[in-house]
Amino acid sequence: METGSNNKGIFLSLDWVTIVFYLVLLVWGWFSVCGASYSFENPDLFSFEEFSGKQLVWIGSSVFLAVILLFVEKRFYEISAYFLYVAMMLLLVVTIFIAPDTKGSHSWIPLGAGIKLQPAEFAKFTVALAMGKFMSRYGFYLSKPKNFIATCAFFIVPMLLIVLQKETGTALVYLTFFLVLYREGMTGSLLFTAFAAVVYFVVGVRYGDVMIENMPVVIGEFAVLLLAQLFTTAMTQVYGNRWHDTRIMLYGGVGLSLLAFLFSKFVIPFNLCWILLGIVVLQAGFLIWLSIQRQSWRHALIAVFALFSASMFYVCDTILEHLDDHQRVRIEVLLGKRDDLRGAGYNVNQAKIAIGSGGVTGKGFLNGTQTKLKYVPEQNTDFIFCTVGEEEGFVGATGVLVCYLIFILRLLKLSERQPDTLGRVYGYSVSCIFLFHLFINVGMVLGLTPVIGIPLPFFSYGGSSLWGFTILLFIFLRMDAERNLKRQ
Repeated sequence: METGSNNKGIFLSLDWVTIVFYLVLLVWGWFSVCGASYSFENPDLFSFEEFSGKQLVWIGSSVFLAVILLFVEKRFYEISAYFLYVAMMLLLVVTIFIAPDTKGSHSWIPLGAGIKLQPAEFAKFTVALAMGKFMSRYGFYLSKPKNFIATCAFFIVPMLLIVLQKETGTALVYLTFFLVLYREGMTGSLLFTAFAAVVYFVVGVRYGDVMIENMPVVIGEFAVLLLAQLFTTAMTQVYGNRWHDTRIMLYGGVGLSLLAFLFSKFVIPFNLCWILLGIVVLQAGFLIWLSIQRQSWRHALIAVFALFSASMFYVCDTILEHLDDHQRVRIEVLLGKRDDLRGAGYNVNQAKIAIGSGGVTGKGFLNGTQTKLKYVPEQNTDFIFCTVGEEEGFVGATGVLVCYLIFILRLLKLSERQPDTLGRVYGYSVSCIFLFHLFINVGMVLGLTPVIGIPLPFFSYGGSSLWGFTILLFIFLRMDAERNLKRQ
């Protein structure tokens, strides 16, 4: 490589703003680990027998690893992307068989001296690299079904392998790659379908056994079928872009539904959900007719969406039955279907108490009572954010979230300025992974999302996650630093 006229050298070309936020989050995270793991019996924060001392080792090794990664040229990742991916997939397969049982999962490989390695944390950067290289091929178009399926396979394969390790929470992180595909041209209808499925599931499960007063109608079934009508109509307008078709579906569906509701409410009570189901089926039939008449595959796909939506309420129970008992209970507790403050809801309840007790400015460093008395399980890993809320209060918790927000927005900005597809895809992958971890981890501590056990980047105790996030970040920073270099 040779430098161009505007190039200031690799290290001067690094985005030091991102690096500063990385270091701030590392230091802030270490103080949080100190607060979460402080022991009155052994108050030495630098003792290697305590989590705080061990975390210092992980932080030091992560910074050293970051420096090493800055010396590795982007060309190396371009050449070895597929090799790294295949090697990591093989390691994930081996992990299933050799990893001992650790709290119900088989995802940690013991290396001796109390050190364990979680390959799933390192698979993220290999997936991002391989997917970026695949999408940077000459003549690649994501709109081609063959290309889209092949691209999805890059992250679906590790997802399945990690699920087999019984690490469902970590596996869900790989769904963020769909956001990357959306940036690269994937139709938004797939994301909307996923959103609609979540809404159907939440509404169907939460109100699946609640009846409308004085009517033989289940609220969950009624709401899901009504939402199916409205969502199908909305998609017809967005992707069909003909108000005449939308008006027929909207007025016909809402009108018939309203008449059926009034008849059931004031004349003869009956299960009007059959009427709503029939309306959705009629909408699907109308869309298929439009598809044939106009030779439009879009209308056929919307018809499939309508039938999928109509079936969602009836498969909710099946989905719940196939979940593990603890997963099913966690979902029911989250949705308010049951109170289990001594069981599945204990962690979240104690975390809320810890955060709430912090008030505006917090109790001060090492002065948290909930965390010192170990009321919050996993408080130095998955529930580390409750320590921030208790010791630093609303001000400290807000400060952490603001730092993450600036950090992620900065990564998105760097991603957008990449001169090639590999750098852009990899950058958006890194940004989306950090965003998912932040949203889910903080959400589960506040009781807004299910407890699925994923770490808060740079805060949660642990070497695998800290190394994994550092590798993700500094490979991208090296790529970004090379954007002005000319190759011979």
